[in-house]
Order: sequence, then structure tokens, then C-alpha cells
Amino acid sequence: MPTIAPPNPAIVEIRDLATVFGKGTEAFTVHEGLNLTVRAGEIVSLVGGSGTGKTVLLRHILGLTRPTRGGVSVLGRPASELVGDGASSRVGMLFQHGALFSAFSVLENVAFALEELGTLPRDVVRAAAMVKLRLVGLAAETATRMPADLSGGMIKRVALARALIMDPPLLLLDEPTAGLDPNSSDEFCALLRELHAQLGLTVIMVTHDLDTLYALSTRVAVLAEKRVIVEGTPQEVVRLRHPFIEHFFLGERGRRAAAPPPSTPGAGV
Repeated sequence: MPTIAPPNPAIVEIRDLATVFGKGTEAFTVHEGLNLTVRAGEIVSLVGGSGTGKTVLLRHILGLTRPTRGGVSVLGRPASELVGDGASSRVGMLFQHGALFSAFSVLENVAFALEELGTLPRDVVRAAAMVKLRLVGLAAETATRMPADLSGGMIKRVALARALIMDPPLLLLDEPTAGLDPNSSDEFCALLRELHAQLGLTVIMVTHDLDTLYALSTRVAVLAEKRVIVEGTPQEVVRLRHPFIEHFFLGERGRRAAAPPPSTPGAGV
């Protein structure tokens, strides 16, 4: 009999998650009975309408907030244990607009988490930060520049280098291509795809950009009705008849993003 390969290990496991804000008559529920497993090597995109709790879910995974009920584990440990020293060695976070420290240089931003540990000599920390800058495609002279002097695409790359400074196995992305022009967005997606393969990363990404979703996702999880209503490849997800899916995936933008790229005249000649 043929041997069936076991599935990749679970990096993130979310079980029977409930998130309730407020108390009494003012309480409102964001998540109820939400389940999701993300396995090593995946790029999972979280999509859903406004107020479905996508960013709240990222905060639970980071251990910044605790759910009302249920459990979130990351790398086999409760997510609540991620906070504190060394957390960035397990999970890297790329914020929507980069969230660079405006008073720090590029190099200081990238080196920040490693510097805060206080366990390595300063020259080693700076050398590691320079390696990460080159990894994301930035020249050495960028290191001395300030965030205010950077383009939107460069800010994203610096923020990505900072997220990767501790070589975390899990990377969280919040709208990674938001605010970028189409060319910069395509270049950043290509960089993420290359780093995913090169570093063996597991990625969870919140995005509304359908081009980014189709370019990067190995799986999509749709949040609606306070839970994950469907998960699978983009092609599998669109088979579910649901108002959000029909609007998001099957509208004009969705059909355009899902279409294969036009062939180049003369290709293959």
C-alpha cells in the first residue's frame, strides 16, 4: 500500500473561540465557535467584511488579547505566553502602514527587537540588521535614512525586515500591500513569495486586495457570521453560495483578479 505522508505540523490552532466585548446589555459578540488550523508552510489569507474580527483574531494569535472562551495555541503553546521577552523570535508582525518608529533610523528600526534583548554585542546586532535589509532588497545606504524619507514601498520592506530580524517561523501580515501602487504591490508580493520559499515561513495574512490574495494564498479562510464559514483554495471558496463571497470574489474585481494573465504576443516563438 502507498504510504500517506502525514500533514505538516500545526503552527496555529484556534478552537471554539469566542470574543465578546462589553458587558450586560452593551455586550456584543465578534467571534462565536470559531475554529481554524494553520499548518507549517501555508500562506493563509483571512478575509471578511468590516467588523468580522480579522484584526482581533491577529491580536489573539499575537497574545495581545485573550478570547472570552476557547483557546489559541501558537507553536504548541498558549498564545498568551508569546508576550514578553523573545516573543518576536516566534512571531513576526508586519503592520498595515509599517508602523516604523519615526525617531529611529532604518537600521535602528530593524535592529530594535534584537537590541532590546540585550544579549548580543551592538556590532553583531547591527550586522544582523544589515543582513535583513539586504534580504528584503534594500541597499546598504538605506540604513542611515529616516522613515520620513522613504517611499511607501521602502517602508513596507523595512517593516518586513524588522518583522524577520529574529527569524520567526510565523509571520503575520495586516494588509501588506495597502497603499502601494500596482507595480510596487506586485514587487512586494514577489518578495513575500520568495521569502516564504527561502525561509520556510508560515504566513497568516489579512487582506482586501484580491490580486495579493490570488498571488500568494495557499488557502483562504472567510470570516462571516462570527466564525470561519469556509476555508480552502480560492477556487474552492468561491463555490460556497454566500452573499459576502459572491460580492467579494465574484464581482468585477474578483473575476479580474482570478483571470489568468494575458499571454504575451510572440511568447513561445
